[in-house]
Amino acid sequence: MTLAADSTQAGEQVVVSDHHATHPDLRPFGLITFLVSEGMLFGGFFACYLMSRAGTMVWPPEGSELELLLPTVNTLILISSSFVIHQADGAIARDDVRSTQKWLLATFAMGAVFLAGQVYEYQHLAFGLTTSLFASGFYVLTGFHGLHVAIGLAIIAGVLLRSRQPGAFLGANTLASSPLPSTGTLSM
Repeated sequence: MTLAADSTQAGEQVVVSDHHATHPDLRPFGLITFLVSEGMLFGGFFACYLMSRAGTMVWPPEGSELELLLPTVNTLILISSSFVIHQADGAIARDDVRSTQKWLLATFAMGAVFLAGQVYEYQHLAFGLTTSLFASGFYVLTGFHGLHVAIGLAIIAGVLLRSRQPGAFLGANTLASSPLPSTGTLSM
């Protein structure tokens, strides 16, 4: 497809070529590649953790006990945010900007509460990063997961800013026009 538009100089015409129309849509491949790489990263972390656990008689080591209430609440918040972001994805598909913003703000708030809970937990643990192999594994696993959530919050903030522009979610460049099924692809 070629679009023509008049320029500000008299008589000249600017030709803009939509060269992307001739290329296959690689978004599904990119998403799958990203998900596989994330799975491999966290799979490697868990494999190291499990190998460390298998090599010791007492697990977790003395002084490394964890509270279960806060991590349980954090897990429920994070799982619930997947359903909330799915609502935002559906609102984008319907071009319902107000609902999109509402659901994205709710998801952002849930992610921020999760990170605040993680920071609170870190501040109140009886062990540090170098206390033991268990402690190092715990901080690496939960720290990388927290980083993943923080990056998700940055992406959500970007989509929220974009939502302030008129017609931001219309056309082929929107997440909602992806050939993938609408399954909360913005999910943290």
